Amino acid sequence: MLILSVVVFYFARWAPGDPLQSFYGDAVESMSSEELAAARSRLGLDAPIHVQYVRWLQGALHGEFGLSLKYKMPAMRVVSPLVGNTLLLGTTAYLLVFLLATFLAVACALHEDTWLDRLICKIGTAVYYLPPFWLGVVLVLVFSIQLKWLPSSGAYDVGKAGDVFNRLRHMILPLTVMILSHLWYYGYMIRNKLLDELRQDYVLLAKEKGLTKRQIVWKHCLRNVAPAIVNIMAISIPHVLSGTYIAESVFNYPGIGALSVASAKYHDYNLLMILVLITGALVILSSILAQTVSEIIDPRIKETGVSAWQR
Repeated sequence: MLILSVVVFYFARWAPGDPLQSFYGDAVESMSSEELAAARSRLGLDAPIHVQYVRWLQGALHGEFGLSLKYKMPAMRVVSPLVGNTLLLGTTAYLLVFLLATFLAVACALHEDTWLDRLICKIGTAVYYLPPFWLGVVLVLVFSIQLKWLPSSGAYDVGKAGDVFNRLRHMILPLTVMILSHLWYYGYMIRNKLLDELRQDYVLLAKEKGLTKRQIVWKHCLRNVAPAIVNIMAISIPHVLSGTYIAESVFNYPGIGALSVASAKYHDYNLLMILVLITGALVILSSILAQTVSEIIDPRIKETGVSAWQR
């Protein structure tokens, strides 16, 4: 986290652009040299970068992340209301991706090498390689502009923050993009694990006992593959989180992903720092969680460092 904060702090300030434009707007153009110098001094932008970083770090260690230049309020106050939106969207997409991926994988395993299996594989591969930004724009054009069935942006309509159904309507298009962007990637992994399991000796024995392929897959293979699925789910959190940020940007969904893009665009340094640190913390914690879950499921990972699904 310390290294991440240093890297982002320095690169943000080296990037071209003037943060005063975010704070003062068009008034910057009419300022004299003396007024610009005074403005930079008031915002602490006149000191060397390493001095600015030390000041920022001292404040961050006490829970003070500075003032948002664009919103002119403490950066933490800007971020706090939006974290819940991102977690809601990301968690919902995460659960739906693996639920649907498992059902797709089972369907392919039950109909291996049939037209249904080949069709799912081809469509899944084609959809996976569609750019999320392009897919999002197409969905907005069709379902929001042409058909007018679904809202194209926001987390809820004005005055309906507590309306669950209204929130769900606003989540449909972002969720669709996120699910389609990740579904087959994980569905294909689970499909291959199931097909490997179907070639085990115990499957032949189960067939001799009169069990159908459907019974074998659902009652035996899927249960044996479950630890590998949990491993895949654990390590996929950063992947799905990045998809959440893309969907928020495309659909202007009020979360920390869309806010991160805006903070970088407007050189809102303090806001960008806290957003990057939150994202970094989520990725680091999810990686630790993934390793812990993997070691609980398969203790051999402690010795080899390689999970079951990777083997």
